[in-house]
Amino acid sequence: MKRAFDFTACALFLLICWPVLLAIAIAIRLQSPGAAIFAQVRVGRGGHPFTCYKFRTMHTGTANVPTHQVEASSVTALGEYLRRFKVDEIPQLFNVLTGDMSLVGPRPCLPSQAALVEARRRLGVLAVLPGITGLAQSRGIDMSDPKRLAEVDAEYIRRQSFAGDLKLIWSTLRGHGVGVDRVVRDETSG
Repeated sequence: MKRAFDFTACALFLLICWPVLLAIAIAIRLQSPGAAIFAQVRVGRGGHPFTCYKFRTMHTGTANVPTHQVEASSVTALGEYLRRFKVDEIPQLFNVLTGDMSLVGPRPCLPSQAALVEARRRLGVLAVLPGITGLAQSRGIDMSDPKRLAEVDAEYIRRQSFAGDLKLIWSTLRGHGVGVDRVVRDETSG
């Protein structure tokens, strides 16, 4: 039932909203050089790598590191807005359609985040598809605390239900976890 819901919801959203998504892609290209869609290898179910898609929110050439290790100056002006409201995540709907992700589940991490990958492996989190949103995100927990994140991801798996997933989607749409962006900010940028 989860897969059928994911597929149907994503297909309908993309069918209805494609003009808006095209406008966002054009705005990204007009604001800074580089592709509008950012592709990055992430860790999926079973620890297998997959390519995750997002709207590009950082300048081309930014280091391939977790967000909490990126300097705030790497984020474009439009990118800051897209990140604040999680609009940058929308291209991951294509990852859901292909079966690499689900709407709700643990956020996929980079293969280089060894402590998080190991903690997730130990707690059985890698047994499920990663998600666009999840319990940790609704609670404002990012990847800078691998142990805590893996524990909350494992809690999600233990309690996972269709009704619970709908509540997390609704929570995300209402703004829980929105605006939590842990890029590195220096003293002058606030």
